[in-house]
Amino acid sequence: MPNLPRLRRPREPQGSPGAQVVPEPTKPQVEVVEAEGLRWFNVEHPGGAERAWLEEHFDFHPLDIEDVLSSNQRPKIDEYPDYLFLILHVPVFDRKAGRLGAGEIDLFVGPDFVVTLPNQPVPPVEYLFSRCQDDEKLREKLFSRGSGYLMYRLVDDSFDYCFPMLRKIGNKLDALEEEIFEGHSEDVVRDISNTKQEIINFRKVIRPQRPVLRDLEKVKSRYLASDLDLEIYFDDIVDAHERIWDMLENYKEVVVGLEETNESFLSHRVNDVLRVLTAISVIVLPLTLIASIFGMNVGLPGGGDPSGSSDVHFYVIVGVMLVILVAMVGYFRKRRWL
Repeated sequence: MPNLPRLRRPREPQGSPGAQVVPEPTKPQVEVVEAEGLRWFNVEHPGGAERAWLEEHFDFHPLDIEDVLSSNQRPKIDEYPDYLFLILHVPVFDRKAGRLGAGEIDLFVGPDFVVTLPNQPVPPVEYLFSRCQDDEKLREKLFSRGSGYLMYRLVDDSFDYCFPMLRKIGNKLDALEEEIFEGHSEDVVRDISNTKQEIINFRKVIRPQRPVLRDLEKVKSRYLASDLDLEIYFDDIVDAHERIWDMLENYKEVVVGLEETNESFLSHRVNDVLRVLTAISVIVLPLTLIASIFGMNVGLPGGGDPSGSSDVHFYVIVGVMLVILVAMVGYFRKRRWL
């Protein structure tokens, strides 16, 4: 059983006033709750002090500790004779960036201890740990079933945390559909893009955990109490993951359909504008042609020129115009534009 960390304070410097003062070492940020012979250690934002604490109190593999301190680790599960090392990702909304990201939870699970090391505040872990601290009955109920059941509750609460976020995405899609059909197609382009990015990020978090859950089912029996039938609980985690994935697949199809519908509305609007402009052009074209012909700087037939040279010039110009017209119509028909 690992002991609680003790803070070692340096002695006061003795001797002359100029003696060098040794700085006090940083205290590891470790919280613990204990009941029924089981301890749950929660370490947020693990750093150098927390690494030293882990190395002092537990015999974890050095590679696992390196994975805890490194960022962007893929979900995985490693099995050792004395413990399990589990990495899970949970979708967390980053308010500073304004988008959905992945929160990493590292878990060490042994026969009589559980160590959680989230790389950032993860609401389901914080909430369950706070409840165990404040509610003695809940703490005894959870811890009496062993470390395997506590691991199940952590994983299950992490996946259950996804459903409210999915419902918000579903509400966004419903609102976008209403705005599109109300004629706000141009205004929802950015909203559709943002929602589509949220779904993509959500899928990136959920998808890599499928093989981890399959491996977890194989090794979970080592930490299940013999007098408790917890098989169905771990099967429920797999079912929850599948429901999340099915909802994401559905939302992916919906947002693609909304994007295509919005583009279709925008195309119809552009076509309506072009139709009006084309009608105006066709109406004005004969008037423009007549004005151009009678505005030429040559005499018109019957204009009173006794030599008739003005008439020749006029007919030559009209003939050239007809030749150009026939040539252009022939070229367009050859290119199958008409």
